[in-house]
Amino acid sequence: MMPSKDSLLKPLHRLARLGAALGLGLLAGGCALLTARNEPNDLVTRVPPHWNAPLPHGGSGTDLALWWQELDDPLLLQLIAASQKESPTLAGAASRLAQARAALGSARGANQPSLSATASAQRGVSSVSPTVGTGLQSSLDASWELDLFGANRNTAQAAEARLQGSGAQWHEARVSVAAETATVYFGWHSCTQVLALVQADTASRSETARLAELSVRAGFTAPAVAALAQAGAAEGRTRSAQQSLQCDSSVKALVALTALEESDLRQRLNSATRQASPASLPGVASVPADALSQRPDLYNAEREVAAASADLGAAQAQRYPRLALNGSIGTLNYSSAQGTTDLSTWSIGPLSVSLPLLDGGRRAANVEVAQARYTEAVALYQARVRQAVREVEDALLSLASTDAQKHDAARAAQGYSTSFKATQARYQAGAASLPELEDARRITLAAQTTLLQLDLQRTQAWIALYRALGGGWKRDAAVPQDKS
Repeated sequence: MMPSKDSLLKPLHRLARLGAALGLGLLAGGCALLTARNEPNDLVTRVPPHWNAPLPHGGSGTDLALWWQELDDPLLLQLIAASQKESPTLAGAASRLAQARAALGSARGANQPSLSATASAQRGVSSVSPTVGTGLQSSLDASWELDLFGANRNTAQAAEARLQGSGAQWHEARVSVAAETATVYFGWHSCTQVLALVQADTASRSETARLAELSVRAGFTAPAVAALAQAGAAEGRTRSAQQSLQCDSSVKALVALTALEESDLRQRLNSATRQASPASLPGVASVPADALSQRPDLYNAEREVAAASADLGAAQAQRYPRLALNGSIGTLNYSSAQGTTDLSTWSIGPLSVSLPLLDGGRRAANVEVAQARYTEAVALYQARVRQAVREVEDALLSLASTDAQKHDAARAAQGYSTSFKATQARYQAGAASLPELEDARRITLAAQTTLLQLDLQRTQAWIALYRALGGGWKRDAAVPQDKS
C-alpha cells in the first residue's frame, strides 16, 4: 500500500525546522538586507496643493461611475457596451490580467513543497531470484526549498503587485473604450447638426441663384450677379458634400468600434433622439492628490514600483545560501515462482546547503539590473503623476474656456442671423446687393457653426475630464475574476 502524502510530509516538516535552526546564523546576517520594499517610500511626488484651473460647479457634480446613465441616452449605453465587448484593447488587458494571475499562482507554488510520483513494472531475472519474476515499483519524491532569505517570497510579492496593477489596467481599458466611443458618438451628433445648417444654407443659395437667373433673363439683373449667385450655390453644394462625408466617416468609426452592422447602426442613429450637451459635470476633489488617487493608471504605476522593489529583494536573496530538503518513499515488490519479496525503502534528506561562490559576477549583475529597473519604475511613476495633473488641468481649462465663450457665441449667432434675415428682405426688395447678401450669409453660417463646435468642444472636454479622473474607478476596486 502506498504511503499517504501526509505521512511523508510530517517528517519533512520536522527536518525543515531543524534546517531552519541551522540556518539562523546565516539568516541573521542577511535578512536585514533583503526586506522587499513592497510599499516603497520613494513614491513621494510633488502634487500641487490645489488646482490652478477653476472647478466646474465648485467641485460638486455627478458620480463619475454613474455619469453615462445620467445622460439618459440608451443608444450611447448600447454602443459603449458593444465597444467594450469587441475592443482589442480590453481583450489585451484581460489577457494580461490572466497572465498575471497565472504568474502569481506559479510564484506562490515555489514556496510550497513539491511532490512527484512514479510507477514502473518489469519482468525478467534479477539478483533477488534466479527465476523469471515480475517487479512492481512505485515512489513518492518530495523536495522543499526553505526560503530563508525571501527569494521566493519576494517573487510572489512581485507577482501579486503586478496582478493588482493588471486589474487596474483592465478598468482603465474599459474607461478608455467608453470615452472613445462617446467621443465619436457625440462627434457624429454634432456633425449632423452642422450638416443640417449647411444643407439649409445650400438650399437658400440655390434658391437665390434660381431667382437671379430669372432676373437676368428678364433683363433686370446683370449676368455677373447671376454668376456670383451660381458660384455661391456651387460652394454650398461642395461644403454640404464635405460635411456629409465627415458624418459618414463618424458612422464608419462607430462601426469599427462596436462591430455592429452598418445598416443596423445607421437605423439606430437615425431613430435616436438628439441629446443635448451634458449638463451635469463630474465632481472634482479640491485636493489634487485625492482626485489622482482615483486613476487606475497611477495605481498600476505604483504597483509596478512595488513589484520592482520585490524583484530587487529576490535578486539580492539569490546571492545568499539556499537550503533545500529532499525525501522519498518507494515500494518494490518482486514476485516469482519462489514467492514475493518486499524491497520498500524510505529516506528523508539530504538537507543540502548551496553556497554561491564564483559565478562570474552574474548574481551581482542581476542585482544591478533589478536596482536599475526599480529606479526606472519610480521615475515613470513620478512622470505619470505629473502628466495626470496636467491632463486634469487641461480638461478643466477647456471646460472653463468653452463655458466662457458659449454665451458670447450664442449672442453672435443670434445677431448675425437677425442681420442676415434683414439683408435677405432688403435684397428681395431690391435695396441690397447680392454681395451684401452673400457676406451676411457667410458670416451667419460661420457663427452658427462656431456655436455648435463650442458645444462639441465642451462635451469633449467633459469626456477628457471623466477620463483624467479615472472614470469612477476606486482604489479598493477588486481585481476582476477569471471568467474562463
